[in-house]
Amino acid sequence: MANKRKKKHWWQNIKFKYKLTVINENTLEEVFGLYVSKLNGLSVLLGVLFVLFLVTSLLMVYTPLRNYLPGYMSNELRSTIVTNALKVDSLEQVAEQQHRYVQNIQDLLAGRVELDSVQTMTDIDSLREMPVDMLEDASEREELFRMQYEEDERYNLVGSRRNSTEMGDRKMHRPTRGIIASVFDVDNQHYGVDIAAVPNSSVLAVLDGTVLWSGYSMEAGYVIAIQHKKGLVSVYMHCNSLLKKQGQSVKAGEAVGLVGNKGVHTVGPHLHFELWSDGEPLNPEQYIVF
Repeated sequence: MANKRKKKHWWQNIKFKYKLTVINENTLEEVFGLYVSKLNGLSVLLGVLFVLFLVTSLLMVYTPLRNYLPGYMSNELRSTIVTNALKVDSLEQVAEQQHRYVQNIQDLLAGRVELDSVQTMTDIDSLREMPVDMLEDASEREELFRMQYEEDERYNLVGSRRNSTEMGDRKMHRPTRGIIASVFDVDNQHYGVDIAAVPNSSVLAVLDGTVLWSGYSMEAGYVIAIQHKKGLVSVYMHCNSLLKKQGQSVKAGEAVGLVGNKGVHTVGPHLHFELWSDGEPLNPEQYIVF
C-alpha cells in the first residue's frame, strides 16, 4: 500500500504543472503565461535529442562525412589514397633527382668537379628537350677532341685490309667491330643491320665519300649519312657523338663517329648501319664481312 502511494505521489509530482508568467511591471498586467511540467520538459528534451540523432545519422549515411567514421572507408577513397601516396613518392624521387642534377651543374660551373666525373641521369636528361640546332652546335673543346681523335685514328684505321670487302671495284670497310644483333628485313621495314658493339668504339666510313648529313634526331640519336660514288649512300645511326660535319670529305676506314645508345628506338649500345643504292636499300651482309 505504501509503495502504491509513493508511485502515485511520484507520478503526480512529475505531472504537476507550473505556470510561467510574464507580467508588465507598470500595469501588473499578465503579458504571457505558460503551463509547464517536468514531464513536458523531459518530453521536449527527448524529442530534441531524437531529432539531432536522426539528422546526424542521415548526414553520415548520405554525405561524405561517413568517411570520417573510425573503421569506415569506401573503396574509391582507398584507391584515391593509394594513388596519391604513389604520386607523392614519385614526386619525391623526381625532386631528389632534380636537386642532384642542379647541384652537379652548380659544381661544374664553379669548377669543383670535372665534367667526365658527373654521371648523366637519363630520367631528367635535358638533351631530350633540346632542339636539334642546339645539339648540333659543338663547343671548342669538342672540336679539339674531334681533330685529335681523327689525327690519331687516321693512321690506325685507314688502309686496314682485314675489314674490307670488294664491291665491284670498291673495297668496303666494316663500319665497326661487333656482333649482328638484328638482320636486314625489308618486310618489317628494317633497312639495315644492327651491330652490337662496345660503347664509344669507332664508327668507320665504309668507302670514300662526302658527308651528306650529320645531325641529331629524337628517334635515331646522332646520325651521319655519307654519299659515295655511283649513287651509293651509307647511313650510321644511334651514335654517341659525330666526328664529321656536313660537306666534309672522308676516306674509307676513317672514323666518323662513336658507337652509342642515343635515340628513342634503341635498347642498348649498337650501330644501325644501312646501305642505299639509287634509292633502294641493300643488305649490308652481302657486301661486308662483319
